[in-house]
Amino acid sequence: MRILAFESSCDETAAAVLERKDGKITVLSNIVASQIAIHAKFGGVVPEIASRAHSEAISGITYEALETAGVTMDDIDAVAVTNNPGLIGALLVAVNFAKSLAYSYGKPLIPVNHIKGHIAANYICHPELKPPFIAFVASGGHTSVVRVEDYR
Repeated sequence: MRILAFESSCDETAAAVLERKDGKITVLSNIVASQIAIHAKFGGVVPEIASRAHSEAISGITYEALETAGVTMDDIDAVAVTNNPGLIGALLVAVNFAKSLAYSYGKPLIPVNHIKGHIAANYICHPELKPPFIAFVASGGHTSVVRVEDYR
């Protein structure tokens, strides 16, 4: 199974292609358009500027992610996208792009909670990790200590 995934919850636009084969998850591509330089002069992220920068970057990084992974949309089985929490305008860019892409190619759409995504990313680097366990997440304004009871 191959998934095209999007993240735009704050100030970076990302597209990645992941493959699950024989129970192992492999990141085939991970393209990030950073906005650090854009927001540096303001001393922090400006939500409206972030949203506009996501709009400018998302199509290009999608093509790059697919090309880097050596796949086309025909090879993709599902589209995933961060849908919460985050800056609403920033989230809407990737959510609407992902919804449109999934619909136009007849692929299922998988909504992803940003914080749960941070926890689940550990399964890629540490496939031996099995619930239950305690996870510490520090992401922007979201800091959590979570007791993970199962994979979902």
